[in-house]
Amino acid sequence: MSVLTRVRNATLDDMVALLQTQQAAKLDVVAPVTALTCRDGFIELTGADPVIDDAGVTPVDGRYLPTISADDDLAEKLNISRRYLRHLRDIGRVDLFDVNINGKIHGRVPGSDSHHEPDQRRFLLRTFRGDPGGPGVLRAVLSDRFGICDNFDVLTAVLDGINQAGTPVTIRSCDLTDSAMHVKVYSPAVAQLAPALLANYRNPFATSQLAHDRTAVTTPPSQPTHAAPPPPSDPDLPVMFAGFRFSNSETGHGAVVLKPELYVQICGNGLTLPMLAVRDVHLGSRLKAGAVAWSQDTYDKQLAVVTAKTRDTVRHWLSPQFLAEQIALLDTTATTPVTEPDKTITVIAKQMRFSDAERTGILSHFIAGGQLNAAGIANAITSFSQTLADPTRADTLDDLAVEAMALA
Repeated sequence: MSVLTRVRNATLDDMVALLQTQQAAKLDVVAPVTALTCRDGFIELTGADPVIDDAGVTPVDGRYLPTISADDDLAEKLNISRRYLRHLRDIGRVDLFDVNINGKIHGRVPGSDSHHEPDQRRFLLRTFRGDPGGPGVLRAVLSDRFGICDNFDVLTAVLDGINQAGTPVTIRSCDLTDSAMHVKVYSPAVAQLAPALLANYRNPFATSQLAHDRTAVTTPPSQPTHAAPPPPSDPDLPVMFAGFRFSNSETGHGAVVLKPELYVQICGNGLTLPMLAVRDVHLGSRLKAGAVAWSQDTYDKQLAVVTAKTRDTVRHWLSPQFLAEQIALLDTTATTPVTEPDKTITVIAKQMRFSDAERTGILSHFIAGGQLNAAGIANAITSFSQTLADPTRADTLDDLAVEAMALA
């Protein structure tokens, strides 16, 4: 079964369909690491107990192609340089890749007199089954204490919490990578003018090149890059909506995270407030070999906590009072003039470790936005982030925008 693992700016319906397809392809098993052998850059699993679940008995032995995320897991678990392993992949030296992985797991390298004790640990392997006769996908190599909390179930639990909160919302975009799901939500019913925070700001995506950059990363390219709010009488009004976003990782790269954001009508920017985030770490009881499953009751209780936290936070974050408070706080630094944008953005980029490409892109968005103050820096970061193919990096930049405004 060939499974799509990455989408950018998808609709909710498309995300639900994709996650349902992924659910049907999942195979999770706890096995000794010595059951793994690396050949030609693929991981071969042999001698592992089959998975026994509602679908019956499913053999798991076979060949799996690791994702970049799974390669990173192997590097971390086996104490091999992540950068080194990625380099071996990039230059096609899978022979050296195999030698490093197998030497660490099995304690020996063919043709060498050196011999060490094999690795005695057990890991949770998260995989997708492949097409008949073809390889599967190794998604993650995790601790056997990792508490599985699947994206589809988290999405359902959060949507249930939103419904219980009673505030009308719009899902404006959904992203998925090998390592994380990101969903952005706003309430068209909770809006406020932000004349200081958005003073003189114009839509940078009115520039054809920047509009193309945003459209180019969308999957599929024909989809709109974001769900716009209901058409206002004046689309250039400095209106902000109350919103939030949530994320989850099935592969050990983060917990269930909810965080508030302020959604800008003019261009679809999202100013996140990471300091107010609510986070749930995945940590379960030690898993046993073979079938990988908590009791349904235990799993339901964890999801019920996600639903309850969503309900409570949404009621607070999607309120006129919260929106007004956050805009007032941001207004205190928003209007600070930026007279030398190139120098200012260069200094901020250095402090925040932006790449040269990111610095250049943010400067382009700052110029196109025409807002020559500290708020213009934040808006440039959050509009530039919409042009990035990697939604996780885009989310990180959005988290830094308010801090960058303060630095400016």
